[in-house]
Amino acid sequence: MIIGVGIDIIEVARVRKAIERNPRFVDRVFTAGEIAYAEGKKSRFQHLAARFAAKEAFFKALGRRIGWTDVEVANLPSGQPELVVHPTADLDFSSSRVSLSHLAEYAVAVVVLEK
Repeated sequence: MIIGVGIDIIEVARVRKAIERNPRFVDRVFTAGEIAYAEGKKSRFQHLAARFAAKEAFFKALGRRIGWTDVEVANLPSGQPELVVHPTADLDFSSSRVSLSHLAEYAVAVVVLEK
């Protein structure tokens, strides 16, 4: 049964500016795995923006915030994104689905939580 749906869109330039203004932003918002994944890409800021949007969409689906690095966007061997939640609090869902997309200027994510 679906218990939450969240969607978020963000301008890639907004994430880029936040990182360039404050390099600590990256470590506060993204996990080491997310940073390593994006660093290996030509369009680093697009990939980070998509992960930022996924975290925001997750918070919306969940109905509350947890720590930025308590949720991670990883990739299965197929390349399909998945949410890995490192909970510090009891979370009331059994599975999640995430979809990401990005263009040069925008990144968007949808998250569905099931129980």
